Amino acid sequence: MQVIKKILTLIFRFGISIILIFFLFEKVDKKSLFELIKNADKGLLFLAFFVFFSGYYFCLLRWQMLLKAVNIHLPLKRIIISFSGGVFFSLFLPSTIGGDLMRSIDLSKHTKRPGEVIATVFLDRLSGYIGLVILAFVALILGWRFVEDVSVLSSMAIITVVLFALLILFFNKALFAKISKLLHTPDSGKIRELIKNMHKEIHYFRHNKKIILKNLSLSVLIQVTSPLTFYITALSLGVKIKLIYFLIYLPIISAITLLPISIGGLGLRDASTIYFFAKAGVSRDLAFAMSLLNFSFILICGLMGGIIYVLTVRHRRLQYHKPSAISSL
Repeated sequence: MQVIKKILTLIFRFGISIILIFFLFEKVDKKSLFELIKNADKGLLFLAFFVFFSGYYFCLLRWQMLLKAVNIHLPLKRIIISFSGGVFFSLFLPSTIGGDLMRSIDLSKHTKRPGEVIATVFLDRLSGYIGLVILAFVALILGWRFVEDVSVLSSMAIITVVLFALLILFFNKALFAKISKLLHTPDSGKIRELIKNMHKEIHYFRHNKKIILKNLSLSVLIQVTSPLTFYITALSLGVKIKLIYFLIYLPIISAITLLPISIGGLGLRDASTIYFFAKAGVSRDLAFAMSLLNFSFILICGLMGGIIYVLTVRHRRLQYHKPSAISSL
């Protein structure tokens, strides 16, 4: 039954993405759309891809920092392998959460320390979300006079409430204790132990202010790469609007694509890009072209990650059968 349920869920998410993309293609001038993409400035697109790729590089450094903080010292090559697998699988699994799950499984098998690894992956994603909210707030304050839109304000309020809910859930011991009591079914022993270990590791970071500060600074920098990528992509298409629009809208669009109802955010990203950039006077065709070009960057990086992951299968299998030389707490 579990397998059938997972297959049906996957089919549902594929269906959502396909329906959204089909609907959007029906609403745009296809000939005009493909002409826009074909005639885009190739030099600017290359620059946009470089900025986009740098975001992944900074994400890798952020995760490595968190792993070292819990005394998981691994060669950069091994972290790149797990990270690349996560980037690849996020193309097919729901939003970025699917990719996070895969890199957690991969590195947990290697280190034999699933609690700590999962904690670092969770905190990696959480710090990214905090960076997203910080960037969106600063941009909205600086650029409110250009936007002045209730839907933007409402979206900001929602993603902020979600952030505070997550922080309370994972950093409030009393609330976590109540949730732990619910995990007392006969089959929940391993899951309960894993969650407790993860919660313990998360609280370790709570008292390490230096790591938190470095992590959040890097997270804000990572979040800036997405608006910059879109901005340069827009310039390649001949769209000339203020950078502040990208700094306000892209964090909101990124938050929407985190919803686990589509595959890799496909469809959700495109629809929300068209919706928000229409407020800045960008036509539907141009906004859709921007989103599709951005997805092509995601696809290229995902395929590169897949190649790295596949080519290292034998290397990983050999490592699983070797004694771990990783430092323990």
